[in-house]
Formats: sequence, structure tokens, C-alpha cells
Amino acid sequence: DFPMMGSDSVQPVPRFRQELFRMMAMAADMLQRLGARVASVDMGLQQLPDGQSLPIPPIILAELGSDPTKGTVCFYGHLDVQPADQGDGWLTDPYVLTEVDGKLYGRGATDNKGPVLAWINAVSAFRALEQDLPVNIKFIIEGMEEAGSVALEELVEKEKDRFFSGVDYIVISDNLWISQRKPAITYGTRGNSYFMVEVKCRDQDFHSGTFGGILHEPMADLVALLGSLVDSSGHILVPGIYDEVVRLTEEEINTYKAIHLDLEEYRNSSQIEKFLFDTKEEILMHLWRYPSLSIHGIEGAFDEPGAKTVIPGRVIGKFSIRLVPHMNVSVVEKQVTRHLEDVFSKRNSSNKMVVSMALGLHPWIANINDTQYLAAKRAIRTVFGTEPDMIRDGSTIPIAKMFQEIVHKSVVLIPLGAVDDGEHSQNEKINRWNYIEGTKLFAAFFLEMAQLH
Repeated sequence: DFPMMGSDSVQPVPRFRQELFRMMAMAADMLQRLGARVASVDMGLQQLPDGQSLPIPPIILAELGSDPTKGTVCFYGHLDVQPADQGDGWLTDPYVLTEVDGKLYGRGATDNKGPVLAWINAVSAFRALEQDLPVNIKFIIEGMEEAGSVALEELVEKEKDRFFSGVDYIVISDNLWISQRKPAITYGTRGNSYFMVEVKCRDQDFHSGTFGGILHEPMADLVALLGSLVDSSGHILVPGIYDEVVRLTEEEINTYKAIHLDLEEYRNSSQIEKFLFDTKEEILMHLWRYPSLSIHGIEGAFDEPGAKTVIPGRVIGKFSIRLVPHMNVSVVEKQVTRHLEDVFSKRNSSNKMVVSMALGLHPWIANINDTQYLAAKRAIRTVFGTEPDMIRDGSTIPIAKMFQEIVHKSVVLIPLGAVDDGEHSQNEKINRWNYIEGTKLFAAFFLEMAQLH
């Protein structure tokens, strides 16, 4: 049992939910003490697959200042965390923030409680100095991000002409730098389409002595299907898949050249013998601006230790494609389905094949010449004395795309954490230095936004 409760939204357990409600109440109280107008919006119940229902923590909408002559910046953050258990290899209690050698260890330290607190601290610095805030500030804070932001989208839809109507820019600080010491600004993320391909002969398995040699085996069909998706150099073999990928420009290549990445250190820390590519630029491009296809697993296969002479009667292969601009989820779904049907038909198998897309999340990209990108760059120069790495994220942050599509406002990701913070992993931490400098960065960002607005 946890010595302290965790605000874990992933495991559907009442005591974790109580802790989430406590977190939201604490945040609302902090914001009220800053002088913000705070609404805690009741989000009702979450229906779980097993029939039970659990309360969804409220979403906080808060605002400070409504000066029509100033720009309005809205900060999005979340107070829920991934599961953590000290027995899994944590050196300290994951739910007690513990400082060791200038590193603050604890679940949520970097993802995302630390950045939320840093933003609140930056706002309170102006209050403590009895200075006017240079911009109007809004907060949207939720408690279900790690569980897929349950109920957030409908709230944003509902509030787009109210709470968000005066917002000029949206800031998210929910990812990491690509370096340990050099700050970064993130302007794009890949999307994701997750597929299931089922091959079925019958519901029960077969004995390979009794039936081996007279059947179209579902597993052999599936292995052929999965093997037809990607080659050994990582190139996706689905016809047409690269048609919509944005062409590479000279200017873009230069942004990759400017990024600091020690390949040797990156390879060693990843414990990988050899990457598919030899240069920093190629590696970053294949993580950020090109699609990738990964095969994740096979359901229904025999995967226990030991030898078992079984022919699985029904198997499901799982794979996903990370999408990039300007790939379209429904086009990719058609291309993948057509390709698999084509490969399957050539096998003349009597088995049934069904392809389905379980998840389709669009990629997101911003214009790095927008005001808030210029303000963030200038703030980084002021606080850190360096140009930021302009980076994209190979994974998916659906929230950025959602705000951009529904609210039609420019979104910027300003990460505070270092590359080795270990979000979602054991011994998650944020460096004291990153936290303090990050708070200064947010305050400098307010000042720069006011100048540029």
C-alpha cells in the first residue's frame, strides 16, 4: 500500500480519485490566494468497462487580469500522474518529493506538477513585487491527462467562445529538452494511428501434430502480413504512405544542424549498439519529421516459456504508425487496409482477416515565427544566455492539436525538464536548477509577450 496517496488517474481506484480531487482543490486554493477568479467545473462520472463508474476530477478554469490593452496567455497543465510503486525500483518514496544532489525526485516532479507550480510561482513573483502582471493570465488545469484527458475536449468546445474567447496564445509545458543543459522550444509532435489485424481460422487452438500440414495457419498468415509492413532500414512499405509527407527544405535542414545532440552519449544512454542512421540530422528527422511504423505485439500467440506444440486458431497483430504533417488519419487507414488486403489475397488463405484502426491522432505543427515563439526565444536568451534548440517531439501530445483545432489559437510548448528527467519511469525527477531557471523563464516570457503584443 502507498504510504502516501498518489494522484494517479490511470488506475481506476476510488482512493486515487480522492487524491486527485484533493490536488484540484489545492490548486484552486493557490490560484484564489493569488487573486485569480477560479471556476472548478464539475465533469461528472467516468463509466468504466466493467460497469462501475468513478467521479472525474473537476477541471479548473482560472483568470487573472482582464486588461483589454494586454495580451492574454493561457497555460494548460495537469495534476494527475502515472502509476508509481516504490517496489518497482524507486530509490525514494515516489509520493514524497525528495532532494538528492540537486535533483528533486517524485512522481509528477517533471510531468507535470513541477511546471504547473513554476508557472504559479512566476505569476506570484509579480504579486510579491507588487507589480502589475505584464499580460492577462488564464489557467486550464485538469486531472485526467494520463488517462486520455477524459471530458476535456467537450469542455474546451463548450468554452471556446467564453473562457477562450479572449485568449491570444496557449502555453503547454509537458515535455522535455533534448539535452541536459540546453533549453528547447517544441513546435511539433507526431500523430499516431494504431492498428489491429486479426486472422482467424476458428476460436479454439489446434494441436500441430493433428492438424499441422493441412491448414492455412493464422499465425503464418499474420507473420507474413506484419512482415510486409516495414523493411529492415525502417522504410514503410505501404504504397502511398509517404505521398503527403512535407518535402524537406534547405532552411529546415539548417534548424536540424543547429541542434545540440551528442550522438555517442545518446546511443550509450539508450543502450543501443547501432542506430539506423549515422548522422544527428538523419536521426532527428526520422524521429520528428518522417513517419515510422512499429510492430507492438501479437495477441493469441503462445508466449510462455517452454515448448508447446500449438497452432493458434485466432491471432491479432498490433502495430502503429507515427504520423507527420500533412498525413491524414483516414487516408492512412485506407492505405494500410488496402495494402494488407492485397498481401493477404496473394496468400490464397481460407482464413478470415479483419483490419481495424483503434486510435487515430493527428500530428501537430506550429509556425515558429508566431509572436509567442519569438517571445519564448527572447526569454530563453535573457535567462539562459543561449539560443534554444528548436525541437519537435516524436511522440504524440493530442492536447496541442486539440487546442489549435478547436480554439484556433497559436500553441507553444515550452519544456522545463532535462532529457534525463525520466517522465513515466522510475525515479522521475526535475533538477532544482531547471525548476528555478524555468520559473524565471516563465516570468521573462510574460515580459517579452507584453513587449511583442
